This record gives sequence, C-alpha cells and structure tokens, in this order.
Amino acid sequence: MNRDLTLHDLIVAGISVAAGIAAALLLRVILKWLGVRAGRTRWSGDDIIVDALRALIPWAAITGGAAVAASVLPLNPGVGRNVNMTLSAVLIMAATLTAARIVAGLVQALANSRSGVAGSATIFVNISRVVVLAMGFLVVLETVGISIAPLLTALGVGGLAVALALQDTLANLFAGVHILASRTVQPGDYIRLSSGEEGYVVDINWRNTVVRHISNNLVIIPNTKLSGTNMTNYHRPEQQMTLNVQVGVGYDSDLDHVERVTTEVVESVMEDIDGGVPDHEPAIRFHTFGDSRIGLTVVLGVGEFSDQYRIKHEFIKRLHQRYRSEGISIPAPTRTVAVQQGELPIPHQRSATEQVTAPMHLGPPV
Repeated sequence: MNRDLTLHDLIVAGISVAAGIAAALLLRVILKWLGVRAGRTRWSGDDIIVDALRALIPWAAITGGAAVAASVLPLNPGVGRNVNMTLSAVLIMAATLTAARIVAGLVQALANSRSGVAGSATIFVNISRVVVLAMGFLVVLETVGISIAPLLTALGVGGLAVALALQDTLANLFAGVHILASRTVQPGDYIRLSSGEEGYVVDINWRNTVVRHISNNLVIIPNTKLSGTNMTNYHRPEQQMTLNVQVGVGYDSDLDHVERVTTEVVESVMEDIDGGVPDHEPAIRFHTFGDSRIGLTVVLGVGEFSDQYRIKHEFIKRLHQRYRSEGISIPAPTRTVAVQQGELPIPHQRSATEQVTAPMHLGPPV
C-alpha cells in the first residue's frame, strides 16, 4: 500500500459495490420486461438474446462495481494488478458463456426455421458452442498472462495423436456434417436402411443418428453407417407418396362399373380421412386374368409415410362395403380336388426281423 486505509476508502468502496448490485437488480428487471416484449414478436432470436443477456448484464454490473471499489482502495501495484486481472477474467468468461449461448440459440432457431439446413439437429449447435467457448478460453488465458503460443504449438503437435486415437469419433463427426450438408437426410424424415432399420430421424449429433420407430422405440445408428449404406428417404424430395392396393373382382363383373365405384371410394377416402391427399387423382388399373378373378391395382395418395396404414385400412373397409351394396363379387380362389375310388394294392414288405434260411450242404449227400 502507498498509504493507509481510511474510513473514507471503505465507504466509497462499499458504495461502489452496492451501486453495482443495485444496477444489476435494476437491469435484471428491465431485461425481464424486454423478455416479455420480445416474446410477442414473431422472431425467436430476440427471445434468445434477451434471455442470455439476463445472465450477463447483472454480473457485468457487479464486476464493474467491484472494479471501482478496487480502484479507490490503497492497494499496492501487484495486488491491484491481480485484482483487475481476476475481474477481467471473470467478465470475459461471463461474456464467453453468454456469447456461446446466444450463438447456439440463434443457430438452433435458424435450423428450425429452415428445414433444408439442419432441422433440429444438434451437431451444428454443438460445433458453434465449442468454437465460441474455445476462443473465450484462449482470451482468458491471454488476459491472465499465460501465453497461448506454446499451447497452440502443443495442440498442433498432439493433434495427430489425438486424431489417431479418436479416428472413429472424428469419422462419425465428419459423416454427420456431410449428411446434413448434402441435405440427403434431415431430422423429421422417415428413412429405411438396407439393413432393415427404419423410422423417423429425431436428431443427428456429433456421433450418431437417433431414429424413432413407429412403435416409439429409438434406434441409434452411427453416422458412418448411415452415410455408407443404401437408404430410402420417404420424405425426399417430397413427403407425399402413392400407395398401391391390390383388388380382385369376379369375371362376371362389369369392369366399367367396378372402375367407377372404386374411383368414388378412393375420392371419399382422400377427402374424409386424415392423411389423405384431397387433390389426388384416383388411378385404377386392371392387369391380370387370374384363376378366379380379374386383378386390378388401386393407386391411393398418402400425405406422409405413416398415414398409409390408416388410409389403407379405411379404403379396404369402405370398398368392401360398397362392393357388397353394388353387387360386385370378390370371389375366393377355388380348387377342384379329385379323389380316386377303390383300394390301392400295397406290396407286402418284409420286416427287418424276418430271416430266410436255406439248407446248407457241407459235404456229399449221404
């Protein structure tokens, strides 16, 4: 200390700290009000920014009050430098955490608003958060007097060893980035792999892809496997799809009547059932003279993959009821079985225990 500590110094320092705390409380109230106002807007980014600033601004006010208090106290140069360094590091860390929160939230909001970017995938969110935190950590080290040049050199030298040790993890990471960047799969799509796994893509993170089956079970697929296998995406290039249902009518049916009745049933299902496509043009195609019926294929429109079960269920019910009311038969396959009358001779078979004996002559007859 260059001079002795006085009561005036303590009062001024206390007032500075109290002013910082009061400013923090006031700013928190103001930011809460801004959060309510931001919640009424259509853009979700202002909610993210205001919510993140509610954690940073009060801490910045308190740190500023503490810095003023430290400046009025008669501290020696070494202690004053350490106090200022500590307060600066705390403020930088708070700003880094806030920036990481804002950037990650904005990336998530952008991804959710644009299905062609990343959907709800967390891989881009995690990458952006890690980059901001790493930059803030390096700034803190430089602030407290630790040179980051040797650290960067050591990281560059040890990067090869880390890459070799984490080659599977890095392969999954880059595979996930490639999948999202190529826009072949996005969260919300229904996919089916050649190995049999299928379901809705829930999330694509830095290591694996989470798929939810229709039975509500989760299937975890490594990103490298997803990018290296044959896959069918039922939501690309569009979610709407067609569903073929096989039907058969009797040979005595009027095919024009059958086509007209089937078309009316298709139109009613498309209009009434959730998941149907109202503007779908019904298509009925006769294709086979079968053993007992004439086969036809009915093409239905389906809004989304999982809707096909409900649409097919309701179509079969309504078609069966309409065919019955219109007198259109759906014959069952018939088979003629010929039975030959009489008994078939069964040859006598010797058992394994029967033995055949014959006289044996060991010498001339007597």
